[in-house]
Amino acid sequence: MAISVQHVVVLLLSSLLVAITIFLFTSDNARFPFPSLSTADYTPKPNSPNPQNVDVSSDQTLPPPQKKTKLNTSSHEVELKWDLCKGAESVDYIPCLDNYIAIKQLKSRRHMEHRERHCPEPSPKCLVPLPVNYKPPVPWPKSRDMIWYDNVPHPKLVEYKKEQNWVIKEGEFLVFPGGGTQFKLGVTHYVEFIEKALPIIKWGKNIRVVLDVGCGVASFGGFLLDKDVITMSFAPKDEHEAQIQFALERGIPATLSVIGTQQLTFPSNAFDLIHCARCRVHWDADGGKPLLELNRVLRPGGFFIWSATPVYRDNDRDSKIWTAMVSLTKSICWKVVAKTVDSSGIGLVIYQKPTSESCYKKRSMQDPPLCGKEEVNASWYAPLRQCISKLPSGNVQSWPELWPKRLVSVKPQNVSVEAETLKKDTEKWSAIVSDVYLERLAVNWSSVRNVMDMNAGFGGFAAALINRPLWVMNVVPVDKPDTLSVVFDRGLIGVYQDWCESFNTYPRTYDLLHSSFFLGDLTQRCDIVQVVAEIDRIVRPAGYLVVQDTIETIKKLESIFGSIHWSTKVYQDRFLVCRKGFWRPAKPQL
Repeated sequence: MAISVQHVVVLLLSSLLVAITIFLFTSDNARFPFPSLSTADYTPKPNSPNPQNVDVSSDQTLPPPQKKTKLNTSSHEVELKWDLCKGAESVDYIPCLDNYIAIKQLKSRRHMEHRERHCPEPSPKCLVPLPVNYKPPVPWPKSRDMIWYDNVPHPKLVEYKKEQNWVIKEGEFLVFPGGGTQFKLGVTHYVEFIEKALPIIKWGKNIRVVLDVGCGVASFGGFLLDKDVITMSFAPKDEHEAQIQFALERGIPATLSVIGTQQLTFPSNAFDLIHCARCRVHWDADGGKPLLELNRVLRPGGFFIWSATPVYRDNDRDSKIWTAMVSLTKSICWKVVAKTVDSSGIGLVIYQKPTSESCYKKRSMQDPPLCGKEEVNASWYAPLRQCISKLPSGNVQSWPELWPKRLVSVKPQNVSVEAETLKKDTEKWSAIVSDVYLERLAVNWSSVRNVMDMNAGFGGFAAALINRPLWVMNVVPVDKPDTLSVVFDRGLIGVYQDWCESFNTYPRTYDLLHSSFFLGDLTQRCDIVQVVAEIDRIVRPAGYLVVQDTIETIKKLESIFGSIHWSTKVYQDRFLVCRKGFWRPAKPQL
């Protein structure tokens, strides 16, 4: 049969088209920018991995079912099998704070030892279950005022604090009207009261980085966000049920911590201002160790605001506490710069830390004494000290530049870093974030509020995102160079952390975790499967992990995250985006 020229041309074109198609689908998908994930790609079918039957909106997409994954551990392959964490409280499981076996063995709880970290060994590899009827979080900024009750179904605080307007249950929501134990006229009035008491406090100018001790549901820090102030709110996991979980669900920076027997996981001389409103800390306990810890993390010339009954009541109990506080603050050279009572009957006192050690040397009694030299990463599992932390060397009277100039014009007080090094780091991250992270990766940034940088360095990633409606927890691993003081000097916040252990946060509290050339190195110290389980615990359903690393590390991570039904995409053999769905392992048969 004769074949016409037209037929030959058609056959050749068809063959070429097939060859191109095969090449595209078999080549590494990292060669091409990939589109944003769409609901059409990942909306679950009935009885597929959305066990809570959650209504998924266009920006809350789910990954498709994955096959069982075998992890290549160089010499052999291990098939990964995942189980749900067990126990009635597993839905809110925090491994290092819920180690009840270790807690029961404590010889004392007098100094809040039972609220401190007691990490299990080995770290767990189970996945935490979802709360019944869990929903994608209310978007920011609406979330500051209201969150889904089903996401944090803890009614105790609603009842316990109902007279103080901390939180109210209204239908399907928990509503936060801005009240507090000391905020009788609301948090707005309270902040204005502070401004009038000490006008040199300029929120969002000379005061940028704040620590709120015993923060409740973090309404103080939440309100200050509008004034360009970022507040590290912290409280222990205690009888004030899930207060930090409420704060993070609201999209407000917060962490679980306690002033007990160990130092806070912050660098020295970090915060511009520290606030305590009825935070229930006995500042003069153990020779004043709790207040000496605040002195350590407070910047020279920084302020401590204490709003509590001993400031404005004169009964026997409060008078004794006030007398002890007067003696202690005088011994560490803190100066009272304001003391007043407002129209609601609530009072406060504002102290200022010295900028020179001359006062320390003039004391008639050197009690407490000056501390010795501090090591880097000194506050990780370090005991509280009964001594005055030394001031930074050099011109400590030089307060950081006013915000926002300090973000790029930093004069680090604790870590020696060349201005040119910081400048290059800032420029590098500005380019990567603007050109790659925001434009080419499959991340729906409009759904991202709570962000964590797992290896923050100088905070360049966070600085590059500063104009977006999100906040970043900058984590400096304890096995890496100690750059956390630079992060604070820039007007950002963060903590120390060992990623071979669990992080002090509730499950489902971050929208995006970021790692840059870190997880590959971490496999030399930690079981990467345990690290993945911890990332899964921290990230919300429909949240992300964004990784910049070697292709070997990316392929290993892609395999493990696929085994827990996260969707994965690779870009340029260098960037990996993993997205969490609603899949959970089946509950074990009874």
